[in-house]
Amino acid sequence: MLERQMLEPGFWDGQEKAQKAVQRLSSLRDRVAVFQRLDKDLEDLEVLAELGEEEEDEAAAAEVKQGLAVVAQKVAEMELTVLLSGPYDRGNAIVALHAGAGGTEAQDWVEMLLRMYTRWAERRGFKVEVLDLLPGDEAGTKSATIEVIGPNAYGYLRSEKGVHRLVRISPFDAAGRRHTSFASVDVLPEVDDEVDVKINPDDLKIDTFRSGGAGGQHVNKTDSAVRITHLPTGIVVTCQNERSQLANRLAAMKMLKARLIDLELRKKEAELAALRGEQQEIAWGSQIRSYVFHPYSLVKDHRTGHETGNVGAVMDGEIDSFIAAYLRENARAQNR
Repeated sequence: MLERQMLEPGFWDGQEKAQKAVQRLSSLRDRVAVFQRLDKDLEDLEVLAELGEEEEDEAAAAEVKQGLAVVAQKVAEMELTVLLSGPYDRGNAIVALHAGAGGTEAQDWVEMLLRMYTRWAERRGFKVEVLDLLPGDEAGTKSATIEVIGPNAYGYLRSEKGVHRLVRISPFDAAGRRHTSFASVDVLPEVDDEVDVKINPDDLKIDTFRSGGAGGQHVNKTDSAVRITHLPTGIVVTCQNERSQLANRLAAMKMLKARLIDLELRKKEAELAALRGEQQEIAWGSQIRSYVFHPYSLVKDHRTGHETGNVGAVMDGEIDSFIAAYLRENARAQNR
């Protein structure tokens, strides 16, 4: 009986939906369990504080203070999770980085940002897969596309979408002059098979070419790299990091679906902005964040005003405070 059901159309689709429902339920249970643990921790700290006050125990007071700091940190993390209310926020993210004008200097900046996001993902236990990477002519990276796999990856990283500006003494300038470089960061939601993204095969122009850069014996020997152009929108996606043309084609289609979904999300955001009477400039010069290495150390987000002087920590992946500031500001803006 079960074997016949397994052969029926839609059986495996139903199984996959059931599995995702179970995963969703498990995630909700985990969130409730975290809340219950925090509530219990607060009760224990309250009892300890009362005992410490009665006995005038300084050690107990210090333990209560430390415990409250831990609880406050966990509550802040829960708050951010609640702010992730978008339809794709809880899924994986596709992050695309592109160098602006400036040659090697801008390409080096892209490589620095790529490292920053990779380190951020590693800190959270997320997995990072390189979908496409185009090395710079002399150093750095012209463009890169990665997939960040982990719970809420898109919800967190969508705060990074925009132009990032770097000011520093260029290591590539023999005269030691200060340079300003730009790189764009685009963040797309990963789209699973349940999301209905209609793509007419006649609207696609698919080209194959030889992969460039490191990657294995197949590189520069077979036409394994794939470029797909969606003719109605002009969207172009490329994938050359997989070891076969079929794998690159599947990865490129995933990227195309993500970009089409992102296009629809942008249209809806523009409509809402028009209803609210806002004017949002989408331009290369409208950077969302500046990273200043010289003549002083400062990373400042121009949307929220959040800043820090610890540039080294930020470039090492400590960007959670910027993500939190953006999510809170975005939630306030939607409630106005």
